Amino acid sequence: VGIVATDGRSAPINLTQGGFNDGTATWILGGQAMLWRSNRDGLKALAMTGGTQADAYAMFFTQAAWDRHNLTKEEFALVKEVEDRARPRADTTRPAPPPAAVTLELDDAPDRRARLTIHSSSLGDALVSKDGETLYYLARFERGLNLWSTTIRTRETKQVLALNANSGRMTWDKEQKHIFLLADGAISRIDPANGRRDNVPVRGEMIADGAAERTAMFDQMWRRVRDVFYTRDFHGADWAGLRPMYEKYVPHIGNNHEFAEMLSELLGELNVSHSGARFNPSTPMDDATASLGIFYDQRAASAGITITEVMRGGPLDKAGMNIRAGAVIEAIDGEAVTADRDLAEYLNRKTDRNVLLRLREGSATRDVVVKPVNLAAENRLRYLRWVRMNQEEVERLSNGRLGYVHVPGMNDGAYRNFFEEVLGKFPNREGLVVDTRFNGGGDLVADLVMFLGGVRFFDYTTDSRSRGFEPNFRWTRPSVTLANEGNYSDGHCFAWAFQELKLGPLIGMPVPGTCTFAGGGQLLDGVTFGAPGMGVKDATTGRYLENWQTEPDIRVRNEYSVVTTGRDQQLEAAVRELLRLVSP
Repeated sequence: VGIVATDGRSAPINLTQGGFNDGTATWILGGQAMLWRSNRDGLKALAMTGGTQADAYAMFFTQAAWDRHNLTKEEFALVKEVEDRARPRADTTRPAPPPAAVTLELDDAPDRRARLTIHSSSLGDALVSKDGETLYYLARFERGLNLWSTTIRTRETKQVLALNANSGRMTWDKEQKHIFLLADGAISRIDPANGRRDNVPVRGEMIADGAAERTAMFDQMWRRVRDVFYTRDFHGADWAGLRPMYEKYVPHIGNNHEFAEMLSELLGELNVSHSGARFNPSTPMDDATASLGIFYDQRAASAGITITEVMRGGPLDKAGMNIRAGAVIEAIDGEAVTADRDLAEYLNRKTDRNVLLRLREGSATRDVVVKPVNLAAENRLRYLRWVRMNQEEVERLSNGRLGYVHVPGMNDGAYRNFFEEVLGKFPNREGLVVDTRFNGGGDLVADLVMFLGGVRFFDYTTDSRSRGFEPNFRWTRPSVTLANEGNYSDGHCFAWAFQELKLGPLIGMPVPGTCTFAGGGQLLDGVTFGAPGMGVKDATTGRYLENWQTEPDIRVRNEYSVVTTGRDQQLEAAVRELLRLVSP
C-alpha cells in the first residue's frame, strides 16, 4: 500500500513495505490512520496463487493517534473523562467547524501498525467506527460472509448479523452511524448498535434499445483492446483501421449470438490466444441430460441399453446393486427403451432425482432405483478412470519402479492432488511421469517447476537406518513430462519451462504458443470478450512465448489406429525414456 501526493511533486511512498499481499486501503480517524487488508498472518494455499486468509490492519500516521490506540481500557476511560470536561458545550446555532488538518508523520509509520482482527479468515470488506473503537468486517468461516465486530481496545469479538452472502461491500453513511451493505446485488442499511437490518428497495424499468446497446458494446470492446493489449503493434494488425471495417455491420445484427460471432472475427485479426467473444444465455427450461455413469453398446440395433462397463463411483456403482457388464436396461421410469429413441430423451432433467430402471440380466429381470448425476460429474468419473488406467499401465510397464501423476489444470486444487500423490503414493519410486496433456491452464507453473526441481542436500539417518531427507517437500529424483496439442495457457508455460530448465525430457507433440495472461471484459446482456493484457517473455532472449510453438524433445504421435486398441504410445515412450534415465 502506498501514499501519493496529489500535486504529483513527490514519488509514491511505500507504507506497508511487506512481501505479502496488502490492499484495499482506506482512510480512518479523519486521516490520522489507514485501514488495510493483508494475508501476512493467515493460512495460505499450497499453491502460490491459491486462496489465502487475511486480516484487517491499521497503520497510524501520527504518534498521538498511535499512543491513543495503545491505551488500556482504564487509561482510555480517564482520558475520555478529561476530554469531556475540557470540551466546550456545542453551539447548535452555528455550523460545525471543519476538521483540523492532519500533519502526516510518515517516517515511523510502518512501525505504528496493529492487527485489528483476532482471527484470520476469508475476509470481505471492513470498516472502523468514527471514534476508532470498533472494527466491523465481513468474514466467511463455514458458509457465506457474515457481519462481525471487534471492540478494538478489549479485543471482544462477536457476530453482529448472519448474512450468508457470497460477496459484500460496505460503506458508512455521512454521519458514520449506519452501514450501507451491498451483498449479492441487494442494498441494505444496518444499525451496528443493535444489528438491525433494513432492506433498501430498488425497483425500476427501462426500455432497452438493443441496437444502441450493441453499438456501445462494440465501442467499449474496441477501446479496451486499444488500451490494454500487451503489444503496441497489435501483432501487426491495424487496430484503428479495422474498426470501421467491422463497425459497419453492427446496425444490421439482430441478436447477441451474431454479435459475439462478429466480435470474435474482429478479435481474430490479432492472431492471439485468450481472445474471442461469446454469448452464453440460459433459461430454466434448457435441456439438461443426466447420466447413469455407464458405457454401453452404441452399435446395438435391438431395444434396450446393453451395459459394457459401470464406472467406478458412479450412480450404478453402489453397495448391493452388483450390476455387471452385459446387463440390459429395458425401461426407465416405466418407459420401454426402444431402438428408435436416444438414451438422452429418457434422462432429460433427471439429475439427482430417483429414477427407476428395469434391468434384464440373462433370463432374470429386476428393478433398481438410482440417482443420475449431471454430465460434469460423469466427465469427472471418466477422467478418474483414465488416470487410473494410466497409473496401472505405468506400474505394469515399469514393474513398479515409476510413478504417474496427471495435472489437469493449473490451480491450487490440482496442485494439492499432485503433491498428495507424488509424496504419498510414489515417494519411493525411482522416477515420475508428469502428464500435463490437455491441461487448460491457470497459474501454477512456478510451483510445479520448483517442486520438480528439488535437489537433495541432507539425509537424516543413523548408521543403520534412514529417517528422511531434505527437501522432503519436493521431488528430487528424475522425471519426464508429457505434453500435447491440448496444453493451453499456463499448460504451455509449464511445458516450456520444464524443457528450458532442463528438468527432464519433454515428450509428446508440439504445444502451441499460448503462454499469455488472459484478459478481457464483461459487456451487457451476458456478452464477454477476451484480449490479453500481459504476455510472457523468455528471460534469456526477451522473446514472447505467444505464438512460439514448443517442440518436444521426443516427438511421439498417438495414432488413431493404435489409440482405438487401448494403447497410449506417448505414455509408453515416457516410460521407456524414464527407465533409461533411472537405470544404473
